[in-house]
Parts: sequence; C-alpha cells; structure tokens
Amino acid sequence: MNRVTPARPAGSDPTRPRSLTARLSIGGALPADRAHTTRLVATGLLVVMAGLFILARTMGAETGQPAWGYLRAFAEAAMVGGLADWFAVTALFRHPLGLPIPHTAIIPENKDRIADSLAGFLQSNFLTPQVVARRMAGLDVATAAGGFLTAPRGAESRVTAGATSLIADILESLDRDKLGGMAKQALRHQLDRIDLAPLLGQMLTAMIADGRHLPLIEALLSRTAQTLEANEDLLRTMIHDRANGLIRLVKLDERLANAVLDGLYKLLAEAVVHPDHPLRLKIVDGLEQLAHDLTHDPVMAARVERMKAEILSNPAFTTWLDALWERARSGLLAAVRGGGSGGAASAQFAIALADLGSALQTDPRLRLLVNRFSRRTLVGIASRYGGQIVRLVSETIRRWDARTVTARIEGAVGRDLQFIRINGTLVGGLVGLGLHALDMAL
Repeated sequence: MNRVTPARPAGSDPTRPRSLTARLSIGGALPADRAHTTRLVATGLLVVMAGLFILARTMGAETGQPAWGYLRAFAEAAMVGGLADWFAVTALFRHPLGLPIPHTAIIPENKDRIADSLAGFLQSNFLTPQVVARRMAGLDVATAAGGFLTAPRGAESRVTAGATSLIADILESLDRDKLGGMAKQALRHQLDRIDLAPLLGQMLTAMIADGRHLPLIEALLSRTAQTLEANEDLLRTMIHDRANGLIRLVKLDERLANAVLDGLYKLLAEAVVHPDHPLRLKIVDGLEQLAHDLTHDPVMAARVERMKAEILSNPAFTTWLDALWERARSGLLAAVRGGGSGGAASAQFAIALADLGSALQTDPRLRLLVNRFSRRTLVGIASRYGGQIVRLVSETIRRWDARTVTARIEGAVGRDLQFIRINGTLVGGLVGLGLHALDMAL
C-alpha cells in the first residue's frame, strides 16, 4: 500500500489559504507518522505471510511432511485475510492501486454527503430544544460557576485579566471620535428625555424633609455677607448718588450709608446664628414653594424644559461633554492598564467576581434564577439558531480540500485501521489453519 502524501503546509505557499482542517489538527504530522509506522508493520506482516506460503509450498512438495501443509494453510488464509482488509481500509480513502473500482475512495467521493449527514446528526441528537433542555435539567451551572469564581488561585484572576484586557483592547481599537460621538449622543438623548422639573422638585422636597437644606441656607447667607462686604464701596456710592442735595450738604448721606450697611450686616449675622430667624424662615418658605411649583405647576415645568433645551444646545455644553468623555475614556484605560496585576479596576473586578461566586454557591434563589436563565438561554439558542449552526458545520466541511481531509482523517484514525489489517491477517491465518486441521481430521 502506497503511503499517502501529506497535504503541503500552508506556510510553504503564502498565496494559499490555510485550510480549517490543518488549523484544527492536533499534533501536526504526529498522527500521520504513527499511522505510517503501523502501516509498515501491517504490510510487512503480509509479506512475511507470502514468504511463509512460498516456503511451506516448496518444502511440503519436497519432503511430503504434513506439518508443512498446516503452515501453508495458515499462510495462505492469512494472505487472503490481510489482502481483503487492505482493500477495505484503502477503499475508505482512495482507489486501490489507482483503479476506479466502484464504491472505493468513499471519503473523498462522498465528502459533501458526509458533511450533510454529520450536520443532520448534530441537529437531531444535540441541537434540538428537547435534547438541550433534558441535558440542562441535570446541570447546576450556578454552582459550577460559583466554584470557578471562588477558586483559591487562578480562576478569577484569569477572568479578571481577560475581561479588563478585553475592555482596554476594545477602547483602544475603536475609533475615538465615533465611539465618543455615540456615547455623547446617547447621554444627550437620555438628558433630553428626562422630565427635569418634577425630578428637581422631588429632590428639593427630600432635602427639606431631611434638613439637608440648612447648610445650603447658611452658605447662602455667608456668601451674601461676603459679597456685601466686598462691594461696600459700591453701595456707599449708590446711596450717595441717590441722596438729595440737602442730605449731601449736611453730610447725612454718609451716616445713612453706615446705618444701611450696619443693618444689613446685623440682619445676615442674626440669620446665620438663629435657626428661627424670620429671614431663614422666609427662605425656607421660598424653597418649599419652589419645590411645589417644580412638581405641580405646568408653567414652571415648561420654563425648566426651555432652560434645559437652551443648555443642551449651547456649544459650551458640547465642549463640556467632549472633555467629560475624554476624561472617562482615559481614566478607564488607565485603570485597566494600570500597574500590578491589572490596576485598581482589575482588583475591584476580582473582588466583585469572588463575591458573585460566593453568592452563587450560598444563595438558593440566585442559584435557581441563574440555572433557569442558562437553561432557557441555551434552549432558545438551539431553537432559533440550531439550523444555522449545523449549516455552518456542513458548509465548512464542504469547503475543505478533499485531499487534505483524507490525509488528516487517515492520520488521525489510520493507526487503528492498520491494526484491522494486522488482525485480519492473523485471524485469517488461524481460520485457515482450523479449516485445514478439520479437513485433515475428516
């Protein structure tokens, strides 16, 4: 039997695409080498049987001893068995001796039909919703995932490193302007959809109810006092300009300005110190009224919406969004590409994964939800995409080169097929020996 010439490696010809079979083969030329060695053994055994047959036939005719007849019968039947099995094994992959005998070269001649049969077998026995549901019913996906995530070492680190590296690669590979444009457009769209007035009213109401408005009022009063002090000269000038000539003549304008400023300073100081000061209460009443109007007044709501639309359409807001996106992108890249074993983001992600793994192992409700979700998801995939998956398998096998497929399959299973030849030779010889012994006995 001639040795099959292995398919030329894809690397030897840069213009030739590497076949999927070559990429998927495990061990490279190792299966072909093992099959070749076993093939030589099987062929050598057949040659030995032929030699024994010639020897037994010659010696039996010269000596006439019955023992040579037994050896001749064994060798003759062994040759028949070995040749028959050689023909059967060879017919799977090529035409024996190059002769176009019908029903030989089965694999290369029927590659497309084998692809369709394999695809149908996969769909009927593995990718039907009933089969997937039955298989998933006995699997505890949540516990298995939890055990993986809470493994002492390696598990969550590999997931974390892979996830953070994937995020960084995606951010670096995608176009910065296009991705930023999509992110900014999505943020702008969400802001435009928000009904801002009721939201602000509810927030203000919650602040007043919790007393969180008091620091705001105190800060407002203190800021007003600082502003008044910083603009004291301007106020004195205004009072002087608005006073009539008689008041300025008798120098009462200066005293009037001092009295006004002292009164304002005293009012603000008392309002800061005393919680029940009328000014503070007036401010609180104003805030409560504003919260009510924001929540219930359509006019106020329309006014807030107009202000929001003006802000969103302002070029300054677009500039702010650009800076916000760039800071977010740079910060995320710095976090996932940071030093150590993945940076702060990687460490936080690892902690989150470990917590998730513990929850999956200890929380029955979460485990039930995850198992149910995984079962429904896989059943849905089998139902919706099972046909496309098996069609992909069929089309992929159809595109494979027939010689390459034949060489790889023979390299993978050829060693066992050559043992069939060896066994056929020995079994055939034993059968021939038994028949000869029976014939001699009768």
